[in-house]
Amino acid sequence: QVQLVESGGGLVQAGGSLRLSCAASGRTISSYAVGWFRRAPGKEREFVARITWSGGSTIYADSVKGRFTISRDNAKNTVYLQMNSLKPEDTAVYYCAVDRQGWRIYSSSGYDSWGQGTQVTVSS
Repeated sequence: QVQLVESGGGLVQAGGSLRLSCAASGRTISSYAVGWFRRAPGKEREFVARITWSGGSTIYADSVKGRFTISRDNAKNTVYLQMNSLKPEDTAVYYCAVDRQGWRIYSSSGYDSWGQGTQVTVSS
């Protein structure tokens, strides 16, 4: 069974950067796509980015396109989310999860093995 642990969140001023990590243990995630989602206060969890098992294909939500970059290091069993030009509306708890099916790539229902999340707060 895979366990995912997110880290790297924190408080940052608008325009700043953070790099989130999603470290897997228990089993390798190198065969699976991995996605990042976020949940802002009072809102539903929303899709942020996804990367295929090889890292050869990535997709992003329109709200983060051009500012966020998802990547992975399969040797370290870790997926990253580099977040630049952060905005106050990026404030949320960020989660990573595994996509084993590949047929609901924008929906949280298509993912499993969720981590506990890491808080990102962007001040104006």
